[in-house]
Amino acid sequence: MSKTEGSGERSERRPKLPIPRVPSVGAVTGISRRQQYSASTRKALVMAAESLFALRGYAATSLDAIVADAKVTKGALYHHFSGKQGIFEAVLEDVEDQAARQIQKAIKGVVDPSEKALAGLREFLRIVQQPTYSRVVVQEGPAVLGRERHREQEDRSTFGIVQGLVRDLLGDEELALDDDMLQTIARIFFGALSAAGETVVGSADPAAASIRVESAMGLFLAGIRALGEKKPDVSGS
Repeated sequence: MSKTEGSGERSERRPKLPIPRVPSVGAVTGISRRQQYSASTRKALVMAAESLFALRGYAATSLDAIVADAKVTKGALYHHFSGKQGIFEAVLEDVEDQAARQIQKAIKGVVDPSEKALAGLREFLRIVQQPTYSRVVVQEGPAVLGRERHREQEDRSTFGIVQGLVRDLLGDEELALDDDMLQTIARIFFGALSAAGETVVGSADPAAASIRVESAMGLFLAGIRALGEKKPDVSGS
């Protein structure tokens, strides 16, 4: 056999050398792709549902419309969600999470507790006027999920921000408010914010209502701040 022929045989065998490594790499890639496809399918469904719920409302939006808009099958929808209410809850969670991130961004770097709280309030009042938030969270959320379930979702997303703002306003060591009292004040403030959102959304002039609400809530925040500065006796003695 000539060297050329020998080289030819070796040349033909060389591409076969990496083959044993391909299955393990392919298996990892396959799992990753399936996970990515599943995540992208879920995201497409949530985005489609979010757009339709905001535009048409919950009652007028069908599952057929959602899957058609997302360009997936109804089976894919049921793989990720129990049904229409399940996907609505995912949409509400997504909208609330977006709002929480925007508020966090607005208050980031603000040192003064009062200014920080006002910055968060102003951002919230801006968000509540957005069509998707006002329709999905304020108008539809309590009716679709029920008050208790809707409140649980709000607690998971934005209540923590309110707790942090209240702690900044009243967290003076000399005031010595216990966790239960701070939690109570935060809950009252959070309830006031929810009512403020409903007031703005239900107004014929949301922009004007937002200005009034900011003034009213500003008085509330000033009262909380004054409480911290006066350091009253809250021991009950």
